[in-house]
Order: sequence, then structure tokens, then C-alpha cells
Amino acid sequence: MAQWSLNQYFNVLFDNLQQYDGEKSGELLAFTHPHVANAKLQLENPENLVQRVFEPPWDDVVSLHLRCCWAAGNHDFVEAYNCQQQLVQSFTKIFQSQKDENWSLPILFAICLDLRLFANKADHQTVQRGRGKYGERLEKAAETLMGCFRVCASDNRASIEDTKKWGMLNLVNQLFKIYFKINKLPLCKPLIRAIDSLPMKDRFSLAHLITFRYYVGQKAMFDGDFKKADEYLTFAFEHCHIKTQKNKRLILQFLVPVKMLLGQMPKPGLLKKYNLIAFQEVAQSVRSGNIRQLNEVMEKHELYFIKCGIYLILEKLKIIAYRNLFKKVYLIKKTHQIPVQSFTRALQWMEVDQIDNDETACIIANLICDSKIKGYISYQHQKVVVSKQNPFPQLSTVI
Repeated sequence: MAQWSLNQYFNVLFDNLQQYDGEKSGELLAFTHPHVANAKLQLENPENLVQRVFEPPWDDVVSLHLRCCWAAGNHDFVEAYNCQQQLVQSFTKIFQSQKDENWSLPILFAICLDLRLFANKADHQTVQRGRGKYGERLEKAAETLMGCFRVCASDNRASIEDTKKWGMLNLVNQLFKIYFKINKLPLCKPLIRAIDSLPMKDRFSLAHLITFRYYVGQKAMFDGDFKKADEYLTFAFEHCHIKTQKNKRLILQFLVPVKMLLGQMPKPGLLKKYNLIAFQEVAQSVRSGNIRQLNEVMEKHELYFIKCGIYLILEKLKIIAYRNLFKKVYLIKKTHQIPVQSFTRALQWMEVDQIDNDETACIIANLICDSKIKGYISYQHQKVVVSKQNPFPQLSTVI
């Protein structure tokens, strides 16, 4: 394949298109196929040669693909992106004109994937050359992908099997990957609603469902909806293939903090298996209520947590660490009426900066509001009055 002549490539692609073979046609227009490394197919101006074999509008698609191969072969990713952008736009018109068929969905998937990847490379190349900022081409690529998404979403045929709606989830996942890169998470919300409203939302391929749940779970985590994040990320982790350890580790980087925020501490064995030992140090600090150690661990692994995008999420674990520290104070005092000053001293011992009784009372009030402590604060007597029955509801279970 990598040594095909131009005519051989034309003939095979032409035959596959004539037979409405979307899978094979998609492969021959994708950059995952070995033909793209063939110098014979890397043409700067292929239009005249292409028009001898392909009629409009397919001649534009094939010409742009071969020029894109030429640009990529010369490591000019800006030009490769420009070609791929035009290619997807040309194909979208063809795709939209296919009123009663969806055989070309695999072509759509292949060229849209390449558009996103070239947009990312072009943005990096532009930044390196000092000619722009990162994200400009990714954002334009997202607009083009949205055009494809609208074509799929607007197909209202009664036949579920032949509808273009089967392309929606693939495109949504591509858009998610862009929106997360350029920090445009609010744009995910209408896409999530669109997928959730589909009658066949659970019939998409498992791989696409896993990706969708992974990103929706992340978004729910950033939105503070930790129960939904737990549900979606757990689905992604449990259904991710056992051999894809890298993907499982990516999911756990978000699932473990979510579980800890819900009071479920991870097993050391799980974290060791996926090389997430930093989380074990966090879990130990939270479980023991050691605020000083938690601050040290957060500082130690700060760059890693920031890179993962979870630093601020992990900061929220301090409230659970406070709860566990205050439970120790309660067990030491052996009374249901504990002076606020006792909790303040515990915090001072943990080197919480410039803490006073008012700030301590505020922390305790938040714990009571979150049902992590059962009781109330008597401000008149400066005491915390905790319930005689289960004053510190159970949080820590193991995952």
C-alpha cells in the first residue's frame, strides 16, 4: 500500500466509493493509513490528475487529501490543517446531500479526527513560530465539526438503522476533546443534552460510550456534581478494556479524587497498580485528619496535580480532613459539649495559619451544614454540642 502508484490509489478509492463502502473509503482518506507516507501520493497540485478519474464533488475531497499528504510530508501542519478544513467542508456538502443513506459515516469519522489532530499540530507550530496563540485553529475546527454534527442531528428519518444520528456521539467526543483543551467547557452542555435525548443513546459502540462518560464525568466533577461524576467515571473505568492501562489510569486521576470527596478512600494496591502513589499520600493525610501533612503533600505534588487539572478539587478534601481531625478531638474529650477553643488548638497544632475561634466556628458550621457532623454551635457558650448518637456519620469506605 505504501508503494502504490497514483493510479492504483485512484482505482482502489474509486471502486470503494462506487460500492458505497464507507469503511474502506474512510481508511483511504485517513492519516492512519500507510498510503500517506508514499511520496508518489504527496502532491502539491493534484487537481488536474484527480479530475481525470473523479467527478465533482468527490474530486475536491481527493485533491485536498493528496495536498494535505504533501503538506504533512513537509511538516507544514498549518497548510495541512487548511487543506483538511476545506476537505471536511467539501465532504459535509456531499454528506448532507445523501438524504436516505448513512454509508459514508466512517469517512466522516476519519476526516474529522484528522481535522482535530492537524488543528492541534498547527496551533503548536504557530505558537513555536511566534505567529499566533494556541487554540485559534482548534476553535475554528470545532465550528466545522459542529456543522457536521448539525447534519447528523437534523436527520429525522423513522428508520433508526439508516439515520445519520449514529454519527452524533463520535462528533460529540471530538468536540469534547477540543473544548477541554481550549477551556470552553460550557459549550459541552447542549451536546450532552442532545445525546441524552436520543432514543438509541445506549446503543452506540462501547468505545464511544466510554469516551463520552469520561468527559461528562470530568465536567460534572468541575461543576461540583460529585455523585454524577462518580457514576459516569465509574462506568468509564469499569468498561474500559483491561489491557488499556494508560486509559484506566487517566480515568482514575479524576475518579479517585471524586471518590475521596464522597468519603471513599482508595486501596493502596489499586493506586500502586496504576502508579498513582501521590493519591495514597493524600488519602493517608485526609483519613488521619493531618492537615499539616496534607498541605505538605499538596505542595510536594503541586505541579502534577495542576497538570492533571485536579489541584483545586483536591483542595476540597481539606473539609473531610477537618472532620476527621475534629472527631479525634471529640474522642479525646469524651463529652458531647466541646469548647470551640479545643478545636482551635488542634488546628494550631496542625499549623493552620493564624486560626482563631471565629474561623474555627466557621469551619465547624460548614461541616454541620454538609452533614459531616451532627450537632450545633452554642455561640453564647462558645461550645460545639454534638449529637449523642453517631455525631460523626461514617464517611470512609474503601474502593
